[in-house]
Amino acid sequence: MNIDINYKNNPLHGVSLKQLLTEIVNHYGFEILFAYLNINCFNNNPSVDSSVKFLKKTDWAREKVEAFYLYQFKNLPRASAEQFELPPRDRIVPSDQTPGKPAELSLEDAERLREKRAKKAAIHDLDAGSRSPYKSQVNDSRPAINRDSDPWAKWKK
Repeated sequence: MNIDINYKNNPLHGVSLKQLLTEIVNHYGFEILFAYLNINCFNNNPSVDSSVKFLKKTDWAREKVEAFYLYQFKNLPRASAEQFELPPRDRIVPSDQTPGKPAELSLEDAERLREKRAKKAAIHDLDAGSRSPYKSQVNDSRPAINRDSDPWAKWKK
């Protein structure tokens, strides 16, 4: 069965990583990119060439930048849950969705977003801690190891 998928509506179709990065750097600058994406290649001696070199080697960072391009710079509506699971270049954008004007971003908004993410991460960490296989002992400040649920606990001392 041959399913022909039309990716031509995806704004990333036919756009090189260098071209994509040049567009968003010219519009937002490296400072905004670092504030929103928190990728060090936009902070430490940033240049388009060095950032492209890093992003080509690092899948998670490239996907983060491509998603930023789609949803902030091209201002597309968020992808569906099943499309969100795919890398940005493989996502199918419905034909009724067209790119809009780039979103207006500021360093203040980036700071608020960073604080919101930090709170969410702290709540997630607290929830994950309550499901931990380690049991706290009353008289000892170190966590006790539940050797039945931790396969590596047998060699830990």
